[in-house]
Amino acid sequence: MGERKVLNKYFPPDFDPTQLPKRKRPKTNDMKVRMMLPMSVRCKTCGTFMYKGTKFNTRKEDVLGETYLGIQIYRFYYRCTCCAAEFTMKTDPQSTDYKLEEGATRNYEHWRESETVKAINKAAKEEEEMGNAMKALENRTLDSKREMDIMAALDEMRTLKARHSK
Repeated sequence: MGERKVLNKYFPPDFDPTQLPKRKRPKTNDMKVRMMLPMSVRCKTCGTFMYKGTKFNTRKEDVLGETYLGIQIYRFYYRCTCCAAEFTMKTDPQSTDYKLEEGATRNYEHWRESETVKAINKAAKEEEEMGNAMKALENRTLDSKREMDIMAALDEMRTLKARHSK
């Protein structure tokens, strides 16, 4: 009876590896990957909603000529669960997210909008400070006052917690 956990294979002395036929290689650098949807999307063809965390068999390919700070960008090809229409998405290392290219639309995410509003406000504040040194000084004093208020509130919470724990 043969061994159950065979690590080595027997090669006869007259075996010639050059006589083996060459294996066909894929023409493209596509790779089949099983992955989850990183966000909720809606198919443009049939209108079906596909939710975050749904598992799909996808094709992954390198996007040639596109990198971000030396990081390779990938494209993923998904198929709709209802109508089998294909939709694609690319990695976006700049915002550590994904961008839908075609075939589907991304569902609304309220936290994403609040982040963009914060970024716009910060950019406007910095632009305002660039030309006006007095405004920059005022903004810095307001920031330090806000930070001191936060620290005072934290201190108060700690003292209350210490009192209650005794």
